Amino acid sequence: MSKKSQNANGIKIICQNKKARHNYHIEDTLEAGIVLQGTEVKALREGKASMADCYAVVDREEVFMLHCHISPYTPAHSFNHDPMRKRKLLLHKREIARLIGVSREKGYNLIPLKLYFKNGKVKVELAVAKGKKNYDKRDTIKKREADREIARAMKKNKP
Repeated sequence: MSKKSQNANGIKIICQNKKARHNYHIEDTLEAGIVLQGTEVKALREGKASMADCYAVVDREEVFMLHCHISPYTPAHSFNHDPMRKRKLLLHKREIARLIGVSREKGYNLIPLKLYFKNGKVKVELAVAKGKKNYDKRDTIKKREADREIARAMKKNKP
């Protein structure tokens, strides 16, 4: 992954879960900190992460992110981390209590959308999401293609 510049808010995106918006209806989002080891932070600074099948769970009033792949940092060969380890997310008690209630409802999941640096700290954008059915996914694709066609037509007709 190439180095990306910081935007006006001091945010540098490391990686995004691009499938999430296709597979889920995003109901709500919140920002969480994440507990990392030193080699994980160095690997993230190089942009070596993947959130393809990543999700979060609430376990004993703590929130954990699972299946997020952070590649090993090559210079630290003997002190490296497990790339797929379970990582704790840092949230306030009231946020965790709300997530416990939402995650117990049928059909709702906790999906990390993106991993980014904000003022030097690694943050996760966590979404409360409901899974889409196949026909919902097809409708989304049709709507996006129709919007593109409209945008193209408008661009052609502009003087």
